[in-house]
Amino acid sequence: MSFSSPASVLEVELRPDRPPVLHVEPPVDAAGWAAEYRPALRAQVTEHGAVLVRGLGLREPEQVRAVFAGLGGELMAEREAFAPRTSYGAGLYSSTAWPDNQPMCMHHELSYALRVPGLMLFACLTAPTGGGATAVADGEAVLRALPAELTERFEREGWLLTRSYNDEIGASLAESFGSQDRETVENYCRAHAIDFAWQPDGSLRTRQRRAAVLRHPVTGRRCWFNQIAFLNQWTLAPEVREYLVDEYGEDGLPFNTRYGEGTPIGEDVVQLLNATYEEHTRREPWQPGDLLLVDNIRTAHSREPFTGEREVLVAMAEPRLLAEGRPTPEGTRR
Repeated sequence: MSFSSPASVLEVELRPDRPPVLHVEPPVDAAGWAAEYRPALRAQVTEHGAVLVRGLGLREPEQVRAVFAGLGGELMAEREAFAPRTSYGAGLYSSTAWPDNQPMCMHHELSYALRVPGLMLFACLTAPTGGGATAVADGEAVLRALPAELTERFEREGWLLTRSYNDEIGASLAESFGSQDRETVENYCRAHAIDFAWQPDGSLRTRQRRAAVLRHPVTGRRCWFNQIAFLNQWTLAPEVREYLVDEYGEDGLPFNTRYGEGTPIGEDVVQLLNATYEEHTRREPWQPGDLLLVDNIRTAHSREPFTGEREVLVAMAEPRLLAEGRPTPEGTRR
């Protein structure tokens, strides 16, 4: 008697420079197909960290929502967003609003939160004329490739995210916390180990310390899991960084990252992190109707600069409460 794993039901195309790609014949009912093949698709994600499904012919939000729900169950409402999205309701969002000509560097979604999505789901309705791939990178491989001295420091200290909310740059209080009511925001911060301080002008500044390396909740393997490089000032284009520093000062940047004990992270370290991600990046240009599943704990993702129209819908599922992500016992008011 022979046995096969769920993953073997689907044969994916494997190439070292791009994520695994599964080619399918357009089904009559994409949501029904997703529900039928969910175990096999999820097994592929567990094995490879991500899988791109090509041929489903996804065309409109309600169809995408049904496919996402069939694959990931109940979809998460986003909290602590760093930039605006358009909400399509019930956990379905547009991709993050970000300048077309600026990259969104590799990151693990909401890795600064205590409740993080285990699964990211992306669907392309309109592909750009150039660029715009949602590329991926293996957090296990990145961790192995980084200098041991650096990763050991981040494992000891964790990393610190600082945020300053304003009405011009990044997500608003309502977009991040679901409310702009002070008491509601403060209660959220206390419950999620976020230090907060209201400024004289009524704006909010926050600090949260998180782990930089996690053990995967399913495989037990160690993963580089954070947004240290992406949300650091040195990843910004020089002219953007100069403008923001002039406008808000270094302590008032919309977001920045430090070593867990508060020491600034040097430009050379940020460049090393981004270069290591690039060495392990796999990319495949979007085609209309594509579906991409990403194991958010193991696999980082990015959004590359693009030209033309680009419409990609996003959802988060399978929330994980990661005890390792909370090195400080509780948020305090300062």
